[in-house]
Amino acid sequence: MVRTETPICEFDLPAIDFRLKGVDDQYYDLNSLKGENGLLIMFICNHCPYVKSIISRIIRDTSELKQAGINSVGIMSNDQTEYEEDSFENMKKMALSHNFPFPYLVDETQEVARTYGAVCTPDFFGYNNKLGLQYRGRLDESRKESVDGAKRELFEAMKQISKTGRGPDHQIPSMGCSIKWFE
Repeated sequence: MVRTETPICEFDLPAIDFRLKGVDDQYYDLNSLKGENGLLIMFICNHCPYVKSIISRIIRDTSELKQAGINSVGIMSNDQTEYEEDSFENMKKMALSHNFPFPYLVDETQEVARTYGAVCTPDFFGYNNKLGLQYRGRLDESRKESVDGAKRELFEAMKQISKTGRGPDHQIPSMGCSIKWFE
C-alpha cells in the first residue's frame, strides 16, 4: 500500500465523458449519471483499507446528496489481475453487501482514471450542474479512523455546490492507497 494524496482542485475543469459497465451489467456515461445539481465521481476499490474504513460514511453521504439533486458514481480502476479482491465479481458482491446507493463501474483499461488524473482510492471529484469541477478533497476530517463529530467536508462542499454551483475555496486533499496501475 502506497499512501498518496490528491492534487488541489482545478476549479471549473470540465468532466470528461466516458462509457463504463456497472456491476448491474448496464453501461453508464456522464449524461446518464448527472444529477440536477451536480455529480460526485469517486474512484474507489474493494481492497483499499482507506476505502474500507470509510465506506459506510460514503454510503451515508451519497444517499443524502441524492436528496439535494447530486448523483454519485463509484469507479474502480485498479489492475484486477494483480488484486483479486478488486475483480468485477467481487465488485458486484461489495456493491450488493453494502447496498450501494450509486452505480459502481469498472474502468478495465484504466483510461478513465488516467484521463481524470485520479491518483488514489478514494479520490473524489465533485462537479456542479454544468459538470465543472468544484471539489477535489477528502471525505471528512477524521480521515481513515472515524471520529465523532468530524466535519463532513465532502458532504458540506457538495451541498454548497448544489445551491451555489461553486465549491469551497479551501479544500484538504483526500488520502488513500495509490491506484494499482498496469505494469
